[in-house]
Amino acid sequence: MASMQGTAGLEIHGISTTGTVHWNLTAAVLYEHALRKGEGTIAAEGPLVCRTGQHTGRSPNDKFFVKEPSSEAHIQWGKVNRPLSPEHFAALRADVVAHLADKELFVQNLHAGADPEYRLPVRMISEFAWHSLFVRNLFIVPTVGELAAHTPEFTVICAPSFKADPAKHGTRSDCAIVLNMAAKEVLIAGTSYAGENKKSIFTVLNYVLPLKGVLPMHCSANIGEAGDTALFFGLSGTGKTTLSSDPDRGLIGDDEHGWSDRGVFNFEGGCYAKTIRLSAEAEPQIYGTTRRFGTVLENVEFDPITRELDLDSSKYTENTRAAYTIEFIDNHVPGGQGGHPANVVMLTADAFGVLPPIARLSAEGAMYHFLSGYTAKVAGTEKGVTEPSATFSTCFGAPFLPMNPSVYSKMLGEKLAKHGSKVWLVNTGWTGGPYGVGSRMKIAYTRAMIRAALSGALDAVQYERHPIFNIDVPTSCPDVPAAVLNPRGTWADGAAYDAQAKKLAQMFVDNFKTFAGDVDAAVVAAGPRV
Repeated sequence: MASMQGTAGLEIHGISTTGTVHWNLTAAVLYEHALRKGEGTIAAEGPLVCRTGQHTGRSPNDKFFVKEPSSEAHIQWGKVNRPLSPEHFAALRADVVAHLADKELFVQNLHAGADPEYRLPVRMISEFAWHSLFVRNLFIVPTVGELAAHTPEFTVICAPSFKADPAKHGTRSDCAIVLNMAAKEVLIAGTSYAGENKKSIFTVLNYVLPLKGVLPMHCSANIGEAGDTALFFGLSGTGKTTLSSDPDRGLIGDDEHGWSDRGVFNFEGGCYAKTIRLSAEAEPQIYGTTRRFGTVLENVEFDPITRELDLDSSKYTENTRAAYTIEFIDNHVPGGQGGHPANVVMLTADAFGVLPPIARLSAEGAMYHFLSGYTAKVAGTEKGVTEPSATFSTCFGAPFLPMNPSVYSKMLGEKLAKHGSKVWLVNTGWTGGPYGVGSRMKIAYTRAMIRAALSGALDAVQYERHPIFNIDVPTSCPDVPAAVLNPRGTWADGAAYDAQAKKLAQMFVDNFKTFAGDVDAAVVAAGPRV
């Protein structure tokens, strides 16, 4: 690690500053700088608590791709992937660089991807010390030898204090996250939400890896004592982090993975867990990370006198977060790799309260629900979302998919068929009624159902085909009351359940019309019956 004045090695990026440039600082040193600069506060037992200001979640409407010849044909342009002209990018970049000309900067040379064959060397240039600690926690820190040979293939320049000008830069607002695949750069401006650093590189990997035959996935992964790998797909708030952090299984990673011909590998070196209403009883490992030196806590409230955390508070946002190195999880898998998955779990938080808590999917059903990506947007995960609402997010990660969804779905279908993975649909959302009437599924029941699925305990039980959703629901499961498995029976009014279920089923059917021309008829037929 080093601190240098002036250009200090950043001249290859066209960046020059009269401020100090700090390279590859460790957590302890970054703490000192963050405190010196007033960027955060040390809470009781050691975590660094920081505020992100106006932006307490991702700003998906402010993400752009530069429309340039090398990538234009590969990107599916539209609401998710908005185009920005090369001229606007050049103007934005020049102004960002000028803005940084007198700033103190923090640089981390890191890796994205635990498998050396598919690893992406990245350089993260940050205006804030706490952002530098965040990316050091979330990405893979090279060894001393690897660091000496590190040559970045992608660079992120993060300037939260710079405000974009829509008239001059072609942006929607003063916030901008711009990916330039030709220049191999990401510019982040106008937002202090550190998650933009993480998700911008995830988006890059969703572009570069399919071209190498690797399926990038928005999922967590763990591995059992027998060496059986399991994947957990799902959007933020559906339980990927919580359910993959099982003390009886080794954690490969909690959010982003690749599936190659060699098996599954983590993209990251850390975890980014939601902390709102986190409890030591329900999620002891994740809860423990909020009491450790090195963890970065975003927008978590604490007592100004005692510095004790209040994880139940949503004073700043529902989207409170902890960013910590995966080594803080006792049973993490060193090396971040596993074999081909024996089980694939697709998680959903059903705000309508009508999907069964667990169901077995056929191969065609797996493709249907992967493309559908149904869940509920949880309050605070994205800017402007204050209440849960039903949504369909293709491949459980639509905001991060540069390419046509069929690229990812076909790759998943081929890998499921080749390796014989069993697929399960698990509802961690509401039961006994919709959001506001019913209750959230008990995490103890969800854990028991997943445990049974992964262990093979559900292989021999009886199943019933759900008459509306066309999926196979087990009639019994160890450690789960049979009544919980039948969603209709948890409602006070069966007719009201039927009406609500048909309403959601029709939403599935309407949404899937987008994909009907890209998949076999058998996949379409595996969807709900309306």
